[in-house]
Amino acid sequence: MVDTGTIRMVVGIIGNVISLGLFLSPIPTFCRIIKLKTVADFKPDPYVATLLNCAMWVFYGMPFVHPDSILVITINGAGFFIELIYITIFIIYSPGSKRKKIFIALVTEVIFFVIVVFVVMYCFHTTKRRSLIVGIICIVFNILMYASPLTIMKIVIKTKSVKYMPFYLSLASLLNGVVWVVYALLKFDINILIPNGLGAISGVVQLILYATFYRTTRWDDDDDEMNSRSKVQMSNV
Repeated sequence: MVDTGTIRMVVGIIGNVISLGLFLSPIPTFCRIIKLKTVADFKPDPYVATLLNCAMWVFYGMPFVHPDSILVITINGAGFFIELIYITIFIIYSPGSKRKKIFIALVTEVIFFVIVVFVVMYCFHTTKRRSLIVGIICIVFNILMYASPLTIMKIVIKTKSVKYMPFYLSLASLLNGVVWVVYALLKFDINILIPNGLGAISGVVQLILYATFYRTTRWDDDDDEMNSRSKVQMSNV
């Protein structure tokens, strides 16, 4: 009979694959941004939030914080570098005012991360206490990562259009949340269970919005609108 540890490992590997799909799902969006040379109404919020989220989970998975968490490190390490690429593209194709906001957010995240690492390493000397502190912080920032699409969902409801809310990103968010909930339940880990449970709920809400407003979305004028925005933004750079 297969033991729980082996099942958890398999589920964790599946979670890594799905999470990688989540990180890679915005690629069509960024190909479109590069092609039209404008970010239009796409928001950097989810990617900036996910960057810090990945950094915190990599720290959480370190042997001196939470031992035996290699699968947490691998996927979040990959996600960190993928998000850096996305944010770089946003910076390149955003107008000056939006670039400034992104830079400010990034600097704030770096300062925060350095402070957390310093405090945890020098004030807490057991993995149990470090896991508790970093785990709480990870829960908060994982929730922020899943909550960040709220800005996009607001636009969807206001405009009755889903063209700025990528379907595959929403679907991947749901699948990712469900798998990691199962992973957390096999060997109970509240720090993984809470944020991913909320992430699954967030994914469901996004898919409901997509189904609700898909028919009212005007896809035909999408390229024209983005091209016009590109001209305006290029004149403001």
